[in-house]
Amino acid sequence: MELCITTSSSQVLTLNNRLIKNSLFAPLKSSNSHPRRNQTSFNSLKLSPSFSRQIHSHLQQPPLHRHTWRLSASSASSSTALGLDKDRLPADISVTETEEPNSRVRLSVEVPEAVCEDCYKRVINEFMKQAKIPGFRPGKAVPESILLSYVGKQNVQKATVESILKRTLPHAMSSVTGRALRDSVRIATKFSEMEKNYSSRNSLSFDVIVDVAPEVKWIPEDGYKNLKIVVEIDNDIDAQSASEQELKRRHKSLGSLKIVTDRVLQIGDVAVLDISATTIAEDESNVQKIPDAESKGFHFDTEDGDRVLPGFLNSVIGIQRGETKSFPLTFPESWKQEHLRGVHAQFTVECKELFYRDLPELNDSLADKLLPGCTTLEQVKETLLQKCHEVEQTAREQATDNAILDQLRKMVEIDIPQSLFEEQGRQFYGAQLLQVQANMKLNEEQLAILSSPKAVNEYLENQRENITNAIKQNLAVGDIFKRENLQFPTEELVKEVENSVAEFKRHKQEYDEDRVKEQVQEILEGAKVLEWLREQAEIQYITR
Repeated sequence: MELCITTSSSQVLTLNNRLIKNSLFAPLKSSNSHPRRNQTSFNSLKLSPSFSRQIHSHLQQPPLHRHTWRLSASSASSSTALGLDKDRLPADISVTETEEPNSRVRLSVEVPEAVCEDCYKRVINEFMKQAKIPGFRPGKAVPESILLSYVGKQNVQKATVESILKRTLPHAMSSVTGRALRDSVRIATKFSEMEKNYSSRNSLSFDVIVDVAPEVKWIPEDGYKNLKIVVEIDNDIDAQSASEQELKRRHKSLGSLKIVTDRVLQIGDVAVLDISATTIAEDESNVQKIPDAESKGFHFDTEDGDRVLPGFLNSVIGIQRGETKSFPLTFPESWKQEHLRGVHAQFTVECKELFYRDLPELNDSLADKLLPGCTTLEQVKETLLQKCHEVEQTAREQATDNAILDQLRKMVEIDIPQSLFEEQGRQFYGAQLLQVQANMKLNEEQLAILSSPKAVNEYLENQRENITNAIKQNLAVGDIFKRENLQFPTEELVKEVENSVAEFKRHKQEYDEDRVKEQVQEILEGAKVLEWLREQAEIQYITR
C-alpha cells in the first residue's frame, strides 16, 4: 500500500562513497558524524567474512578500468607513484602532447634509433647471461648470430620493444607529472604494431593515453565565497512536535486494542481496510486499476491521518465494520511516485475490522515504562525533548551540508575523466550490493549476475547524472580546500587513522595504511571545507 508520504529530510548525493576507494568494502569508521564520511558500517551490515572479497573480486572484471584518485595536493601522481623510475637515455625522445575530451591527454612518443640500439644491446647481454647454449659456458660471450638462432630473433625483438617501453615511458610521462591520475595510464598502440615499427626501421613510436586531474572552473569565479543557501527542513524534525509524537507513540505502545462493536470509525481508532483504486476517465474504457494504491488488510491508524493521501482520512471517518465506501481523490503534484502525480482516482474502501485503544492514564506511574530510568512524567518529557533537539540539530546540519554541496556542483564546470566516472560509479554500485547482502544473503550465482559487466554498465548509464553530480561535489570541495589553504590538526588525522585501522583489524579485513590515511585525510578536508562554507554563507531555513 503506497498511501503514506515520506517525511524524512530529502538527501542529495554527498561525498560519502568516494571515501571507499580500492578498499571498497571495508568502510572507515569515525566517532564524528559528517556527510563526507562513509555511512556504511560493519555493525549494521553484519557481512559474512568472505562476502566483501567476493564482491571485490566480481567487480574487478572488465571492461571497467580501475584507478585511485585524490583531490588534495597529492591528487595527481608522479612518475614514481606510477611505478615508473627514470633511466638515463643515450638520446632524447620526442613527445607530442594532445589534449582530448574528458580530461584525457594523448602522448605521441618518438624513440630515436640510438635509444632503441642501446635497449637492444642490453637485451642481448641479458640473454647471454641467462641462456644455456650447448658448447658455451654460462655467462660467457656468445656470438650474436648464434644467440639469435638459439633464442629466436622474434623473441629478442619482443624483449627489445618491452625494454624500450619500460625505459622511455617514465620520460614520456614527465609532461603530465603531478597531473596524471594513478592507474589511468595505458599504451594505446598495439604491441604488434610496435614490433612491426621497430623491425622495419630500428626506431619506435607509440601513443600513451592518460587521464589527468580535471580543472575546476567556477561560475562565477570565487562564487563559493558568497553562497546564499535556502535549506528546507521537514516539519517532522521539529524537536518540540517530534518529542510530543514520540511520547504519544510510547504511550500507545502500553495500551491494547479492543474491538469496536457499537459505533463508527473516529479519530484515535485503528481500522483494518481493504483498499482498491482506479483512474477516473470520461470514457469508461480508459479506466485503469492503480496497483500502487491497492492493499488487503491495511492497518490504518487514524492518528497518522496527516501522513496519508490528502482527503483519505476525512473520506473514511464514520465508516462502520463491514461497510464499503467509494470516493474520489486526487494525488498531489508533490506525491513521491511521479507517475501518480495529479492523477484523479476513485477509491473503494471496505472496513474489515474496527478497533479502539484502551490506554492507561498518562501519569508518573508510567514514567519508567515510557523511558527506563525516569521517575516522573516530566522527566520523560524533558529527556525526550533533549534527544529530539539532538536529532533536530543533526538533521539541520545534514540538510545544510547537502544544500551547500548541491549548490557547489551547480557552480562548477568540470571535464570529468571517464576512468574517474567509472570508479565512482563502481563504488556506488558496490555499496548497493552491500546493502542487498545486508537484507538478503546472496549466493555465488546471484552475486555473479548482479556484479557482471553488463549489470555494472547498466547501472553506470542509469545513474550517470547522480554519479556526475557526486564527482562535481567532490572536486569542488577539494578545490576549495586548496584555494583557501585550509588545515586541520595533525593529531586529529593520526587519531582517525588509528580508529580506522583498528576497525579493519577488528573485522579481520585487509587494508593499506597509506590508503586509509588518504581516505581519512579527505574526510577531514571535507569537514573543514563545509565548516568554512557554513561560516561564510548566508543561510535561510524554511519549514515544509
